[in-house]
Amino acid sequence: METFKIEVDADGIALITFDVPGKSMNTLTLQAMKDLAEIGPRLKDDAAIKGAVFTSGKTTGFCAGADLNDVMGALAKTDAKAGFELVNGLSNALRAIETCGKPVAAALNGLALGGGFELALACHYRVAADDNKIQVGLPEGKIGLIPGAGGTQRVPRMIGVMAAAPLLLEGKTLRPQEALGMGLLNAVVPADQVLENAKTWVKTGGAVQPWDKKDFKIPGGGPYHPQGAQMFMVGSAMLRKSTYGNYPAQINILKAVYEGLQLPMEAALRIESRYFVKTLATPQAKAMIRTLFVSMQELGKGAARPAGIAPWEAKKVSVLGAGMMGAGIAYVQAMAGIDTVLVDVTQEAADKGKGHVEDLVKKQASRGRMTPEKAEKVLGAVHPTSDYHHVKGSDLVVEAVFENRELKAKVTALAEAELSADGVFGSNTSTLPITGLAEASVRPANFIGIHFFSPVDKMGLVEIIKGAKTSDETIARAIDYVLKIKKTPIVVNDSRGFYTSRCFMTFLQEGVQMLADGYAPALIDNVGRMTGMPRGPLEMTDDVAVDLAYKIADQTAKDLGDAYVRGPLDDVLKALVVGHERFGRKNGKGFYDYPENGSKTLWPGLAEIAPVKIASSTPELVAEMKMRLLYRQAVEAARCMEEGVVTDPRDADVGAILGWGFAPWTGGPISLIDTVGAAAFAAECDRLAKTYGPRFAPTQQLRDMAAKGETFYGKAAKSKAA
Repeated sequence: METFKIEVDADGIALITFDVPGKSMNTLTLQAMKDLAEIGPRLKDDAAIKGAVFTSGKTTGFCAGADLNDVMGALAKTDAKAGFELVNGLSNALRAIETCGKPVAAALNGLALGGGFELALACHYRVAADDNKIQVGLPEGKIGLIPGAGGTQRVPRMIGVMAAAPLLLEGKTLRPQEALGMGLLNAVVPADQVLENAKTWVKTGGAVQPWDKKDFKIPGGGPYHPQGAQMFMVGSAMLRKSTYGNYPAQINILKAVYEGLQLPMEAALRIESRYFVKTLATPQAKAMIRTLFVSMQELGKGAARPAGIAPWEAKKVSVLGAGMMGAGIAYVQAMAGIDTVLVDVTQEAADKGKGHVEDLVKKQASRGRMTPEKAEKVLGAVHPTSDYHHVKGSDLVVEAVFENRELKAKVTALAEAELSADGVFGSNTSTLPITGLAEASVRPANFIGIHFFSPVDKMGLVEIIKGAKTSDETIARAIDYVLKIKKTPIVVNDSRGFYTSRCFMTFLQEGVQMLADGYAPALIDNVGRMTGMPRGPLEMTDDVAVDLAYKIADQTAKDLGDAYVRGPLDDVLKALVVGHERFGRKNGKGFYDYPENGSKTLWPGLAEIAPVKIASSTPELVAEMKMRLLYRQAVEAARCMEEGVVTDPRDADVGAILGWGFAPWTGGPISLIDTVGAAAFAAECDRLAKTYGPRFAPTQQLRDMAAKGETFYGKAAKSKAA
């Protein structure tokens, strides 16, 4: 076997070492799946083998799950029947292992996710190293799939349907101690004792899974039990409430669990395999896999990095501005081992920024995710100061001061006076064009936009913006820096609002426009959430800040002059900000009121600013509103593609989902267009433009693609091939 090595010791224990050749991490490749099918019969038939232990030959972990590029590539070339046989073949292989009649243990020396964890679940005993860096779980639901190797059947049988629900539906992963507490692991021991613990158990352990015993009962009851039946009824309603029916994977997971738990394991696994293949065929799964798995991996490996430039490492980085954003940047840098200088106008302000870093460190430590030694090291890497002389020796400066051109120009000059000739200067601006900001720099080739998202410690995206004079070497260095702090970089060209802010603002603006059109505010935000966006456009405008939205619109109007067309949207924002000083959540007053104690409520005064004309909904009205909110963002993304602001559909889709939460079920705005088809999308945009205004007008590139039957990803593939 190519991927598994079997060694039988003097006690008759077969040590089965999983080690995929040429890979830094084990994954279930097609070859590994084929090899697994041989293991069950070998364990059963070889009299010299008394039991077995699965372990990993990699220091990186046990198994990260299926090799989706390998497996999905094979599934794409088959019909549904052949696809079912391939997927069900893996389930049968694992079933043969758990019914081999001999005790089998899994010794998890690292992470075990997806199919890797399903392999462990098929073993009779599971022990993991006591290390909080290790994760176990079934994250398939996060990328539009369902577990396909027994996960939907074994987990509920082990811990009950209610406890299994978040692991299956949300793809929640667990640390070893959490998994032990839930009953998914049997033991957690020091790393150097994992293998020995597993072998010791095998010598006396049982060889029958609980569900293969005659007296087995599902914890909490199955679908036929009153308590279990109630769980499925309530679960279905809660699932609908949280997903609005946008995610076939979650619906099919629930179906697979409900149907499978009423059947013997072999039949249940067939049910799961059928739902896996059915789910895989949906456009949502295809788009989500491409964006959230394939593209994320590629961008996470530096796919956008200019070729032929030597790797670069930022060892010392200065952050200008110690507010929430600057302090967040300092935290992620320190976590990555980067010596960080945190600069602000006064020492008190700089110290306050480090205090925020300390709060984040304490939070991690309290959750057991950081040792005291690590916490001390992280805090020791952050040096607060008001003296720009401490910038000296920095490889990179990240400016994170207020969105004001004059202030940014001032701190640029102060920092560059200390920065070495080859040092990189990055501006964390969300809207101001980089080429204009670079005019304050004495080395514009080394000047670049590095746009973080708030809160920095949680948001995984960084938007790198290339100015007119930014060099390829500077782009490469910015990407190297972003990868070092464990964020996903996308690269875009300079533009007002760049890519993410420009497209995100259209969602907020369309919501305010609907309000001006007379739609009830509650209806607008409810429909906004129904699209798959994390929040409605009005509440999200409050979160961003209503006065910021007003200032951006006002500044855009001034910059564009006669080319800017004012509308009802501008009047609503002006009335809120200028007329009523309602700036959003930050001052407790926006589209909503935010009492100190209690939940937010819509501000009654909105009815005077924008009288309600449409208060009740119909399915047709909701569908139209959803289309307006999603297509407005997507057509703006298409404009960014046509204008060259974004040149790679992967950047556009990953940036949209990670940056502003664009409906993940679509795979991103460009994937949405490709799924709908350029011709159908352009036709709908023409209709929307005729009804609501030219902001929906499709681009000429879309019309050309429609005429030729092209897709954005198809064009990108051809471009790479050329």
